[in-house]
Amino acid sequence: MRLSILAVGRMKSGPESELSAKYFDRAARAGRQLGISGLSHREIAESRHANPATRREEEAARLAAMLSPGSIAIILDEKGEDLASQAFAGWIRSNLDGGTPEISFLVGGPDGHGKSVHGFANRSIRFGSLTWPHQIVRVLVAEQLYRAMTLLSGHPYHRV
Repeated sequence: MRLSILAVGRMKSGPESELSAKYFDRAARAGRQLGISGLSHREIAESRHANPATRREEEAARLAAMLSPGSIAIILDEKGEDLASQAFAGWIRSNLDGGTPEISFLVGGPDGHGKSVHGFANRSIRFGSLTWPHQIVRVLVAEQLYRAMTLLSGHPYHRV
């Protein structure tokens, strides 16, 4: 199984980018022993359309075009479902065991996700009810993927 983050907007160099890369590297190494064959991060440019709804839909169409066949699409949204880290790890394990080829985590731009994303997404999750900048969300996803890999492999990173 592969894991990917598909994001609107560019991650500029700086502390967020460095931290995201650190967790991506850790998750990739930890995931190999579990059968996670790849971890990728792909970006699309923000739409320049003047209308926010149109911007969101243009970005949604580009995110949808990036999904691999058979991929499960998870949108990160402030109205999504709350998951504990253990439940998140268990969900990844069930998809890994079930033969899911890829799980893609979709990070919207400054205007959020377009309505069409909610139509093709398999699930919506959130990191609390707060609104987070998309650069920070990428760090949070990368860290939670690493945490999930450590939970699944019995590594002591996660402490209760």
